[in-house]
Amino acid sequence: MHNLLKERLSGYAPRQLALDYPEAGILVPVTDDHHNPEMVFTLRSSNLNTHRGQVAFPGGKRDLTDASLAATALRETHEEIGLPPEQVQIVAPLSQVMSRYGILVTPYVGVIPHDHPLQANPFEIESIFKVPLEFFLEDRRERTDALDFLDHTFYVPCYRWERYQIWGLSAVVLVDFLNAVYDAGIDLLEPPVTNTSRTGA
Repeated sequence: MHNLLKERLSGYAPRQLALDYPEAGILVPVTDDHHNPEMVFTLRSSNLNTHRGQVAFPGGKRDLTDASLAATALRETHEEIGLPPEQVQIVAPLSQVMSRYGILVTPYVGVIPHDHPLQANPFEIESIFKVPLEFFLEDRRERTDALDFLDHTFYVPCYRWERYQIWGLSAVVLVDFLNAVYDAGIDLLEPPVTNTSRTGA
């Protein structure tokens, strides 16, 4: 799986946002199962100050001691879901995104063992779940949200997997991954044929 992702992301030029904001690094974890690769998500605790009760990729704000944003993503992933950095093969960054709390987020695609046990940190994470990539490639979105950013409107899919809703910033990162790796052709700049609903990111 690592070689496949490395090959498909080798020619990808992630978008960099020239914005002076606090930074964060997140991991976009993909399991190393060649036949049925899955993506790992977390449900954030309802007790947190930001993004409480929302689906997110593991990660967080950069510490002064972090050597890089990739190191931030690995450190936070270890803290949140118990996955040691040595179990992650970083492949490449995706395009930067801005959270509604004024955080500049850099996602990193990483390959992880499909059978490595994951343990949610109860202070930050309510639960951990995996979704097969083929589910997203079928684009079975539950709805589309119209999100405004820098004088543009983005039409972002919301996916439902079991009891979880994957939307907002996490969905933007997910779509960037699907388009870059699988040429999924999911257009965030044009509204789909179905109805849209407006909400916050």
